[in-house]
Amino acid sequence: MLTAADPAYGAAPTNLAGFTSVTAAPYDAFLLVSFGGPETPADVMPFLENVTRGRDIPQARLEEVAEHYYAFGGRSPINDQNRALIAALEAELASAGIDVPVYWGNRNWDPYLADVLAQMRSDGITRAAAFITSAYSSYSGCRQYREDLAAAVSVVGPGAPRIDRIRHYFDHPGFVAANADNVLAALTRLPGDAAAEARLVYVTHSIPTAMAQTSGPQGGAYVAQHEAVAAAVTSEVADRTGVRYEYDLVYCSRSGAPHVPWLEPDVNDHLEHLASRGTRAVVLAPIGFVSDHMEVAFDLDTEAMETATEHGLVAARAATAGIHPDFVAAICDLFAERAAVERGEQPVRASIGPPGPSHDVCPAGCCPNLRGPRPALCGSDSLAG
Repeated sequence: MLTAADPAYGAAPTNLAGFTSVTAAPYDAFLLVSFGGPETPADVMPFLENVTRGRDIPQARLEEVAEHYYAFGGRSPINDQNRALIAALEAELASAGIDVPVYWGNRNWDPYLADVLAQMRSDGITRAAAFITSAYSSYSGCRQYREDLAAAVSVVGPGAPRIDRIRHYFDHPGFVAANADNVLAALTRLPGDAAAEARLVYVTHSIPTAMAQTSGPQGGAYVAQHEAVAAAVTSEVADRTGVRYEYDLVYCSRSGAPHVPWLEPDVNDHLEHLASRGTRAVVLAPIGFVSDHMEVAFDLDTEAMETATEHGLVAARAATAGIHPDFVAAICDLFAERAAVERGEQPVRASIGPPGPSHDVCPAGCCPNLRGPRPALCGSDSLAG
């Protein structure tokens, strides 16, 4: 595991000692905001209908995706991983002397955001910092969560707690370190001398190209941020192994209408391409995902691994950041950083470098909803769409 003591690490995953005071003030709660997932077979179709509502996805496509969940017992791993992350965060916050409750709300399944915000109001919570389990800028990875938070606040009504969003964390050294550590572990699982000649294939969720082009304040942030992480992880792996691995950024889980352009190349197409060029081994590294869920369990562990085998590639899948200690510590650092900013302090903002730390408050028009404006929280245009 990469640690702050390791010369390859560069920057410590947390810098709590650098704050004027280690406190959560003005926040009296931490809110984990996630996507959600079904927990029983009966949940699968209602969950998918929640996810795709208003997107004109054919019923046949929903039924096809539902089969992916049924193959895993109708249960997504994401909720269990969120429970594990909450336990790890509670322990890490306590060890840093930060005494706040941790709440958890989902966009698309129980526990729903509106129900959780209502509970927070009943518990006397007035202000919380929200950590979104999506590390990168895009409509689906940021603004859509902000829209759902606004809708939940509207449902709860008077007395709903104020919610601020913790910044994007793709560039936090703790997130990069966790991914680098997991790539290193995957390399050790390749047989014989395959690790020395492996290619690193970094995978993230495909999104419509129009969404990618408008991501972030100036556009293009989604791809640029992933490219920065891929380069940083590869650099750390090289520092640890002495091998400068070649790498690619690819995409999975396309789900839109066939006529709408989405980011490419698809991971399966790319694996076939690599095999045709004589590549012998690959590590699939899901840097676009914070935890394992169906896009990882099916699209990578099942479908992509089958593609690799079919084309004679030796493959290992790296773990997601999950509850890696450096990632958990990074989340607590980001929480303390956001609180310090709200107190008027100027904390050190941990970052791997360009493009640099993200904004605390989303600028107007950042990651726009291309289907039309909706109210959103946590931005300079909050509740203005």
